[in-house]
Amino acid sequence: MRRPPTKRPRAFGFDVFGTVVDWRTSIARESAGFLATIGRGDLDAGHFADAWRSRYQPAMARVRDGQRAFVILDVLHREMLVDLLGRHGVDVDALDPALVTEWSHAWHRLDPWPDAVAALARLRALAPVVTLSNGNVSLMIELSRRAGLEWDAILGAEHARAFKPAREVYLATAAACGVAPGDFCLVAAHHSDLAAARKAGLMTAYIDRPMEYGGAPAPDRDQRQDWDYEADSLTALAAQLEAST
Repeated sequence: MRRPPTKRPRAFGFDVFGTVVDWRTSIARESAGFLATIGRGDLDAGHFADAWRSRYQPAMARVRDGQRAFVILDVLHREMLVDLLGRHGVDVDALDPALVTEWSHAWHRLDPWPDAVAALARLRALAPVVTLSNGNVSLMIELSRRAGLEWDAILGAEHARAFKPAREVYLATAAACGVAPGDFCLVAAHHSDLAAARKAGLMTAYIDRPMEYGGAPAPDRDQRQDWDYEADSLTALAAQLEAST
């Protein structure tokens, strides 16, 4: 049986999309309304959300690979949306730019998983909790205020000027908290994210979110490892850590 670390993390960095908030249900709901507005209610909103999300890593990879300068995720989300609409034959130039911007900002309006708000408060009682997300600061502020998520700081990609899984994002976030990498724990629902964090020297906590992709298998399931902590909810993670005090 796997044993958790003998020392407790001095700070927690949270992946947000999928770990703390339910992006797929939220984006499908938001997109259904916008698709109806532009007369494309024939498109399945769930599939549309999946297709939008599938452009996420390729868009960030062009920044990581040096093909373009760093831009915040809001910029990439809008570009992904424009590309996706074009693939469905929508003349984006004929749409109101304000509508396209508001649609792209659907990522600011994601609902938290039911356990997130209360569990974050419990974890904050143990150590600082910060975002370690690819989301930009303004996105994280609006999302967190709407969802009732309380952080000690909003850090991650915009602070590091790089996107995960680049090593510097994890190290810059730990450094901003004044914590050594080995005392800083990434909490995430994604094995690929955790693998990169572990390679950078961080502690790891895996949260199982079987409905992140609507019940479909996670694309990074083949990267599973024996993580420092594993739980089926943030509530269960908080209970594990509280019991270790």
